[in-house]
Order: sequence, then C-alpha cells, then structure tokens
Amino acid sequence: MNRREFVVGAASLVLAPRALAGGGVPLALVTADRESRLVVLELSSRHVRAHVPTPATPRSIESVGETVVVAHTELGAVSLVRHLRVVDVLRGFEEPRYTAAHPDGRHAYVTDAGRGEVVALDVVRGRVTGRGHVGARARHISIAPDGRRLWVALGSKAREVAIVELADRTRPRLARTFRPPFRAHDVAWAPDGRHAWVSSGDREQLAVYDVRSGRLVARPGGDFPPQHVTFTEGRAYVTSGWSGTVRIHTLDGRELRRNPVPVGSYNVQSGWGVVVTPSLDTGTLTVLDRAGRTWYRAEIARSSHDACVIVVAN
Repeated sequence: MNRREFVVGAASLVLAPRALAGGGVPLALVTADRESRLVVLELSSRHVRAHVPTPATPRSIESVGETVVVAHTELGAVSLVRHLRVVDVLRGFEEPRYTAAHPDGRHAYVTDAGRGEVVALDVVRGRVTGRGHVGARARHISIAPDGRRLWVALGSKAREVAIVELADRTRPRLARTFRPPFRAHDVAWAPDGRHAWVSSGDREQLAVYDVRSGRLVARPGGDFPPQHVTFTEGRAYVTSGWSGTVRIHTLDGRELRRNPVPVGSYNVQSGWGVVVTPSLDTGTLTVLDRAGRTWYRAEIARSSHDACVIVVAN
C-alpha cells in the first residue's frame, strides 16, 4: 500500500465506526448550481451515489431532521428533499437565502433577503407557518442549540445582527439588534450554547461572543472576507474563499492551525465527524477531518455553492 492509500484508508476509519454504530451511511449533498441538481457523494468511499434533479440554481442547502432544505434564490422558491428526491417546492419567497434547522428536526427558518423576513417552515407538512420581519437584506442565520433564539446577519456586510426569539417556534419574533465591531457576514452559534461567532464581510477579522453575558470575548484574526464558520468536536472552522484557507480554532477563539483549500471555497458545513467546503470557482468538494486536515477533494460540478451532510440507511 502506498502512502496516499494508507492515509485515505486511515481517514475512512474516522467515519466507519460512527456510520456502523448508527446503522447508516454518511453522505454529502452538494449543490451543482449550473446543472440544477444535487450531487450525492458517499463520504467514506468518495463515490458519487446519485444525482437529485431540482428547480434551477440551487444555492444554499441545510439538513433538517430527515428533510433537506434547498433555497433557490433567483426563483424565489425553496425545495424540500427527502429520500434523495424533491418532495415539495414552496413558493412565495422573494429572495430566499439561508436556512437554520430547529433541533426538533421538524421546523426550519429561512431568511428572505428581499422581504427582510425570517420565514418559519414545517418541513414535515411542507408549509410556511409564520413570518417575522427582522430587517432589510436578512441573509446568514444561525440557531441556538436549545432552539430558543436565532441570530441573523442583515446583509453581506451588515451593520447589524438581529436577535430573534422563538418562544413559539412557528412564529419568529424580532427581539432586538446589535452592532458588531465590523460589517458582519456570517453568524454561527457554537454547539456549547455559550459562544457565538460573527465573521466580517469587510475586513480580516472575527468576533466571538459569550452569549450569556453578551460580552465580546475574542477578536481572532482572519483571512480575506467574506468568511464562513461551522463547528464540530469542540472546534470552529473558518473558511475564506478568496484566500483559499480554512482556519481551525477553539470555541473561544484561539487559533490551532490553518489549511489551504481551493479558491472559491466559501460556505462550510460539518457533520458525522467531517467538515465539507465546496468551491464556486472549481466545483470541487474538499472534505476535512476533525483536525482540519484535508482528507480528499472530489470533482462535483462546474460550480458549487453549498453542501450539507446527512446519514441514510444502509
């Protein structure tokens, strides 16, 4: 066995015990923006398992329980995918952008930048349950681990971040806004429920908040904006598509390492012990291990905007 085969084989063991213990196979669902479909990649084998046709220009994607929510910004529509097929298409949006998944696996919250709203969905019944006005250009969104609150960046270079209460999970309600120390792009609640991250859309910086006290507790350096954030295994992963980097931090902001990724790798998500970041420029999907090291890259499409990780039965 050569060194590369050994490294790939060893990395696959990161996934195998979890997949076997859960009785499922971890998959990455990756948007193929120009081909109007999702590419289904089996993470452990690196094989493309299927293609899922969708309405035109799938952009963002998020798993919500057994459903995957896909936003089609240009169409003003949202697709719901289950069992690797589109089961419903919801209309009535102006500019749907990103989705946050409630921990109950049933409810989801989609930002509509055109209307300045957060739209609540029941993904099981396939319907809109409520809308809450939060402010113009609502874009990136993140939910607290307990499902009681959302943070929403009001623009790609936002002066303000909206805090939205979910006392009634079907009807989001704006509580207040705050101003981060720079123009914000992405917002991300950490799994510990204590820290929340805001990335900059106008400078090479990040902000880490202690949400219990509301204090800004760290200002880590970053790379060229815009930057995006995800979490797994007590670590934060921050991508810069322009710089072609991912930085790995502790949840409170201390940098541990950085790794190169293809230019255009903007959005980033995690699941099942790996981190995935697709490239708009190259159409590749980079799969990273929990330490932030590149496991492999897969050729996916001409251009890919977003990806999520799900688990299906064997």
